[in-house]
Amino acid sequence: MAPEEPTMPYVGSEETVKELKRALANPHVQADRLRYKNYITKVIRYMTQGLDVSALFMDMVKASATVDIVQKKLVYLYMCTYASDKPDLALLAINTLRKDCADPNPMVRGLALRNMCNFRMPGMPEYIEQPIVAGLRDKASYVRRVAVLGCAKLHSLQPNTDIDGSIVNELYALLRDPDPVVLVNCLRALEEILKDEGGVVINKPIAHHLLNRMKDLDSWAQSEVLTFLLRYRPRSDDELFDILSLLDVFLQSAHAHVSVSTLRLFLHLAAAHPAVQADALLHTNAPLLATCGSASRELRFAGLCHVQQVMRSQPGLFGTHYKRFFCGYSEPSYIKFRKMEILVELVNDENVALVLEELRSYCTDVSPELAQAAIAAIGRIARTYSEKCLDILTGLLTLKQDHITSAVIQTFRDLVWFCPQSTAAVCQTVEACVDSPQDSEGKQALLWLLGEHGEQISSAPYVMEGYIDGLKTELSSAVKMELLSASVKMFLCRPAETQDMLGRLLHYCIEEESNMCVRDRALLYYRLLQRGVEETRKAVTGPKSDPSMSVLTGRQEEPISLWASTFNTLGPLSGRDLCLQTVIISASEQPSSSAEEEMLPGSKDVTLSSPNDTEEEISLSLGPPLSHETFEKMWLDLEILHRQTLGFPRPKTAADTLQAALQLVKIQTLAFTPGDTVPWKAYLYTRGTGTLILAELLQEDPEGPGSEGSLVVSVKQQPGNQHTIRGFVAIIKSVLQTLNFDCL
Repeated sequence: MAPEEPTMPYVGSEETVKELKRALANPHVQADRLRYKNYITKVIRYMTQGLDVSALFMDMVKASATVDIVQKKLVYLYMCTYASDKPDLALLAINTLRKDCADPNPMVRGLALRNMCNFRMPGMPEYIEQPIVAGLRDKASYVRRVAVLGCAKLHSLQPNTDIDGSIVNELYALLRDPDPVVLVNCLRALEEILKDEGGVVINKPIAHHLLNRMKDLDSWAQSEVLTFLLRYRPRSDDELFDILSLLDVFLQSAHAHVSVSTLRLFLHLAAAHPAVQADALLHTNAPLLATCGSASRELRFAGLCHVQQVMRSQPGLFGTHYKRFFCGYSEPSYIKFRKMEILVELVNDENVALVLEELRSYCTDVSPELAQAAIAAIGRIARTYSEKCLDILTGLLTLKQDHITSAVIQTFRDLVWFCPQSTAAVCQTVEACVDSPQDSEGKQALLWLLGEHGEQISSAPYVMEGYIDGLKTELSSAVKMELLSASVKMFLCRPAETQDMLGRLLHYCIEEESNMCVRDRALLYYRLLQRGVEETRKAVTGPKSDPSMSVLTGRQEEPISLWASTFNTLGPLSGRDLCLQTVIISASEQPSSSAEEEMLPGSKDVTLSSPNDTEEEISLSLGPPLSHETFEKMWLDLEILHRQTLGFPRPKTAADTLQAALQLVKIQTLAFTPGDTVPWKAYLYTRGTGTLILAELLQEDPEGPGSEGSLVVSVKQQPGNQHTIRGFVAIIKSVLQTLNFDCL
């Protein structure tokens, strides 16, 4: 039996390194291959634990002279770690690796080349270039795989030098390599080397070769090749449908990432064929649903985000699978939020009862945020199914939990704004509610309801008086300003009951309030009241609900091309505005069909010039669409920065024509009223460079018989930029004039 190894000193002491050095230099240890290998393993273990064992560099280089592959791997790892610390001895290690690059064993050749490329030292390119070129022509596929990636590493070591055309040509030639891993590595290496020139070029021969090799690749390589194929544009419809036929089998791949990558390529290639795009979405229904049920939370979330994106154009695609989006008890909140958003979009006459029952169970969740989100979801469904949802919301008030009460009151406020027919039922419920919300958002919602619909709530003045009496303890300035507005509106409809408490409220806010915004609001109302009740009524009262906004409750089907470029990217997951760049090429500027390199759609912003020659060019682009709730919130929060009368009446064309015309100049139509509605409105938005622009087109009642009135555009922007706003208005005016409006 071999004697026991001596116990090593405490890790971190110099004795440890000295003991290892003595052992590695001991001829008896070197003669015993197992003991020698164990000491090398100990060196690596101490190295990974943070002990400086660089003093053993020479001994470890000597240890590389072995036929044991495992021992070579350990020694190579050590060399790569300490080569930069021992530049004088690193040359010896390089010579050892260069020698191993000619070893008869292809595994040794590949390992030596891979580790030599990992050395980060000045002057390394001159040592590794020749082994890499030789490796590209090696008979063993493993060595070729390593050599191809070594080309990219060689380029990264000298990024400022000219690209070696011979290596690039070698890599392009290796795209025909019989080994599928070599093929994919060539694409990766070319992309890295040519990144300053736009990356690897995918022409017709390369594209067809990659398509024919798809079946030989593993799933991750297939996804990567499909991404590269986005750069190719077929020259004819015959070629297009041949390519789509080859890709069709991958739409039903067992691997979700392959299926989704194929779908993205389908949508890109078939941009001019909406029916083909819709059919492709139908074929990938099952893989997307499978992703939404994945065991991985991250993959499940990504699947849900992409389902939401698909539903923008195919809202009924997942209608029969709505139960797949019911929330699991152990799921994280970010997945539950996404599922509730999807459930709201999937509601129809057949499943509304089950969906509402499911959402009601979430309203009592231990997470207040999740419970409030479920109540808000019920409120969105209530815009279509008011009676069923009102019963549920009313029942939730009986639970007497602060966060639930607050969320229900906020939902009631939104509901009466969107659905005026629900006002009577909501007012009756609010009057019967004995618990008042305790958070500032809930208080503001309740005060808004009391101010706008106080004449229908008999107890409104007395509820409001309670807030006025507790004004000194109220911390939120937003609640105080909402209380001022509601009290003035209440005074206009019920003066006898409100006059005294309104006086006390104004006196406190003007004389004692420290917040200047609240004080200024109180002074404004005080001076308005001095001008008379009718003048105050004109300034304060507005619409209690806006029937024209009810079109926002129904989502219009969007063209697939609006979001196809961000499909299978981080765009749907991040929720941030991504710059969707689009190239508009006029008929006279179409590229030649013989050109091998074509620009990928989505590579440039649309740049538009306003009709006024004194204006500079502005760039507009389409980002991820705004939800109706986000648009409404931003519209109410932002101030109008520009209002202009255009000088001609509303469009006489069909709504679809107006929407399509605006989309051509990258302006998205969120909603518009029917053509015979007075007043006529349309809500628009677009994105400039680093800014979001919201707009309203409005045509009021005509001033006299035979008059059609004039169209008025109001613009809000975040952040504000007058140059962009002027250009935006000029573009809208130009578009509308081209639609045969009667210009005055």
